Amino acid sequence: MADPNDIAQIASRVDRLLLRHEELQRTNDLLSAQVAALTSERDLLRSRLSAARARIDALLDRLPDSTPSTPSSP
Repeated sequence: MADPNDIAQIASRVDRLLLRHEELQRTNDLLSAQVAALTSERDLLRSRLSAARARIDALLDRLPDSTPSTPSSP
């Protein structure tokens, strides 16, 4: 038969493991939420960057073509 002291030690370790497991689950949930938030922010920034590039391209298209000017002789 197992020593009652050994059983108490095992029970104590199991309790600590369960608490640690719950703590790690909460940490994992928080990190998952942060990843989701950062992914959403990244997607928003990519969309804004794409829109800004499109606006710049549109402005560049509106610029007149530059032709090299030749100096006129007097």
